Amino acid sequence: MRILAFDTSTEYCTAALWLDGTLTYREIHAGQTHSQLLLPMCQDLLAEADVSLAQLDGIAFGAGPGSFTGLRIACAVAQGLAFGADVPVLGVSTLLALAEASGAERVIACLDARMGEVYHAVYRREECDWVTDSEPQLCAPQQVPAMAGLDWCGCGSGFKAYAEVLQARYADALVNIRPELYPHAREIAHLAAPHIQAGQGMAAELAAPLYIRDKVALKICER
Repeated sequence: MRILAFDTSTEYCTAALWLDGTLTYREIHAGQTHSQLLLPMCQDLLAEADVSLAQLDGIAFGAGPGSFTGLRIACAVAQGLAFGADVPVLGVSTLLALAEASGAERVIACLDARMGEVYHAVYRREECDWVTDSEPQLCAPQQVPAMAGLDWCGCGSGFKAYAEVLQARYADALVNIRPELYPHAREIAHLAAPHIQAGQGMAAELAAPLYIRDKVALKICER
């Protein structure tokens, strides 16, 4: 199984190559230069492994939520590469990638969405798979869903941007907080592998970002 994966949903640009369970990856704090960095990173990984695009079983990308521009870049690159090589693509939730990166069994994933809001989802691992307890949503940090139990791991930039609010909201439910985690191509490749192997990839033209927020700026009357 050969999968090229990447994510540009945050200020980081990451790419990974999955070869039968073995991962190599690249990562860089890109700021706003993802469009310049992503393709060379992917080409470097493929060249290092002596794998061509046509030899891939699939291409996975961080579908969102996250930076609108970053999501469009990842989706467009996935479509372009997959269409030319005639391989399937698969979008993976960035919030689920956060949960996978945490190493925990019960995860509250929370990304800073700017504009006083967060992207939020809750996952629970059962055996080798994830169960979604709260679907990805956009909300104010004061309004994130309350969760039962006392053994949750909070991860993602939302726990840095709104640390006091979220910790107060979840009181003693959090046993660990990982605000430094961000969606990474490593976890996207790992999450995508069983689905691509099961033939659940899609045609390149069907790939689409998961924005959640339907607009990027407030009107003057809404401020």
